[in-house]
Amino acid sequence: MRGQSNFGAPVSGVSRRDVLKFGGAAALSFAAVPLLAGCSSGGSSGGSSGPGSITFGSNYSDPAPKSAFGDLTKAATKSTGVKIDVNTVDHNTFQNNITSYLQGTPNDLFTWFAGYRMQVFADQGLIEPIDDVWDKIGKNFPDSAKALSKGTDGHYYIVPIYNYPWVVFYNKSTFQEKGYEIPTTWDQMITLCKKMQSDGLIPFAFGQQDGWPALGTFDIINLRLNGFEYHMKLMQHKVPWTDSKVTDVFNKWAELMPYVQPGATGRIWQDAVKTLEAKKAGMMFQGTNQVAAQYVTDNADLDDLDFFVYPEIDPTWGQDYMDAPADGFCLAKKAKNVDPAKKVLEYIGTGQAEAAYLKNDKWDVALANDADVPSYNAIQKKSVEVIKACKNVAQFLDRDSDPGFADNTVAAAVDKFINSPTPATIKSIQSSLEAQAKTVFTAQH
Repeated sequence: MRGQSNFGAPVSGVSRRDVLKFGGAAALSFAAVPLLAGCSSGGSSGGSSGPGSITFGSNYSDPAPKSAFGDLTKAATKSTGVKIDVNTVDHNTFQNNITSYLQGTPNDLFTWFAGYRMQVFADQGLIEPIDDVWDKIGKNFPDSAKALSKGTDGHYYIVPIYNYPWVVFYNKSTFQEKGYEIPTTWDQMITLCKKMQSDGLIPFAFGQQDGWPALGTFDIINLRLNGFEYHMKLMQHKVPWTDSKVTDVFNKWAELMPYVQPGATGRIWQDAVKTLEAKKAGMMFQGTNQVAAQYVTDNADLDDLDFFVYPEIDPTWGQDYMDAPADGFCLAKKAKNVDPAKKVLEYIGTGQAEAAYLKNDKWDVALANDADVPSYNAIQKKSVEVIKACKNVAQFLDRDSDPGFADNTVAAAVDKFINSPTPATIKSIQSSLEAQAKTVFTAQH
């Protein structure tokens, strides 16, 4: 995740796995600060600007979101008079070096994720509380957005800009040509997968090289089988990873694996999207923030793209929940230009700002109550509807849990499962996950 999002194409050519293979956390802590600073794309990166100007660390590195972010910062400058220098770093590098970045010489503002993933760094004292900003913008957000923006101490630490649903994508023309119907239950989906295979299609396009896309599949099957509260308890290790309900998730996922594009751990998700674009695959489960954005990047036929909500597995939970991650902006504890940075955050908390960001964004949806975005396409209008229909939304496995545990331990376990979805593998990785979780979460308390 990302948590995950649309920022998969490395600007620097350094992926998450490239970083990890050079020696894990210890190596990261030494490499992080120069790595982030070296990727600067928009002026000063050390927060040395004078009054009336700020620096902004951004992981919006793919062309489309980078352009939307540029529209937002230009609008913020026009509204507030604050000059903004943007330091863009590819998503995975930014995410994997965030601790060292915030401990070193961070930019004044930085892009980040709402929920537990923000709370971890707020608890470490690396993010500045912004209650005074929320005193001015709070009435413009629903309670759900307010909850996502608070730390464990009840103070506000992030201003969200948009969110997006994780859903099952397909090409309307493929379904029309083949006579496929939208599945609403697990059995219907498996039947559809078998039909697609007999028609020479890959039922589900899939790319897991970046380590996080498959976490979304774990999340949705867990939400469908066990509900939202269980998901949150598991993410925070309030139930063990050896629990039989976790076994149920992997067993159900194993039923789907014969219909998933093989070789996923060696394929980036962008290439998986291209399989769907080429109509060699029938479906793909991921966020609008990735699939629809990639269609735009590739100049594919966005009007042909549609989606449906992941089918029901257990009628107890129906289709009540989904991952709908929210992204936003935080003020670094070490920010040098606090007052102008807060001016910019106050502006970002307006519907006007969200509309400026979404003017050329064809995949995310606004969070502010007064956001008026006439440019919404069919994907975005449907996104608003399906998110609103949920009883609750999760943020994503690597945002709802400890980020290091999710990115390293869970991602590695899921890779192992994808390459060998057997009962023996499931038992082995559950034991490993529980042992690692005990270490990680015990150390936090």
